[in-house]
Amino acid sequence: MADVAVVGQVGRDLILRTDRLPPPGGSATATERLELLGGKGANQAVALAQLGVPVALVGVVGDDESGRQARAQAAADGIDVSCVVTRGGATTALLLDLVEDGGRRRLVEHVPAEVLLTVADVAGAADELASCQVLSLQLQQPGEAVRAALGHAPETGMVVSDGAPDDDVTRAAVLARADVVRADAAEAGRLVGRALHDVDDAREAAAELLTAGPRLVALAVGGAGDLVVWRAGPAFGVVVGEWEADPRWADGEVLVPLLGGPPVDPTGAGDAYVAALAATLLGGAGPEDAAWVAAAAAADTVAHAGGRPALDPRALGEIVGRHRRH
Repeated sequence: MADVAVVGQVGRDLILRTDRLPPPGGSATATERLELLGGKGANQAVALAQLGVPVALVGVVGDDESGRQARAQAAADGIDVSCVVTRGGATTALLLDLVEDGGRRRLVEHVPAEVLLTVADVAGAADELASCQVLSLQLQQPGEAVRAALGHAPETGMVVSDGAPDDDVTRAAVLARADVVRADAAEAGRLVGRALHDVDDAREAAAELLTAGPRLVALAVGGAGDLVVWRAGPAFGVVVGEWEADPRWADGEVLVPLLGGPPVDPTGAGDAYVAALAATLLGGAGPEDAAWVAAAAAADTVAHAGGRPALDPRALGEIVGRHRRH
């Protein structure tokens, strides 16, 4: 069984590099075409595998050529795909990137409803979910499937949530069980029911979310970077009642700036961030160290076109070393 189970979207990411973006209603003439494994769940699983973490993917593909390619690519990347469902008659999710040479881009995402997870799909992965050390939940899946996955999570396992659910019932269930909550500014606003405009707003939102149950909250705050706030307790993986106080886990926060240069392509930054945060915490790191590594993973991913990560632990350490000293 894998150390981490990722529950989320699986698709094909089609990148078309063009001389110019087409007018509305027009079509692009591709000067370069690249088709990759994509989707938020798959991207997170790829990143975890690259970081040396045994990972299983729970998702759905269609019974079409794109679905077969996506499943085969995930397996080739070292991901356990035994819980990736092939849905008969369904079309695999297509993520279409149109990238202009000048740097502007447009993303069109088409996710057919039939390749979203159902409660039955999650039940089929129950053994994998119940045996993992970390359950990483991508919250763009239907609420009933998310709640079903939470129901199979081991009591001592770490639950990482990414995003914001559409319904209040799922929101309450996620916050009551999640150990780590990751959200961008818009998602964080949906989690707390109000718009967030700056770091102070994010800090208030993080405090509110921590009160609801999570141990660590990581919120993207635009150009300011990522605000990570945590509350005291044992390091993850330590059974409550058998731990001594860990000074790294005293109540605290850190605002990590955006690392690296201007992004070539922002796609996949959040997926790499979540994966690196989960991997680093699973490895026993404290929250501040994990926050820096996660920011480095996001910076490394946006330095090239396409959302697929290409992470190397040594390179991430070098990025952290360059920026954290200053």
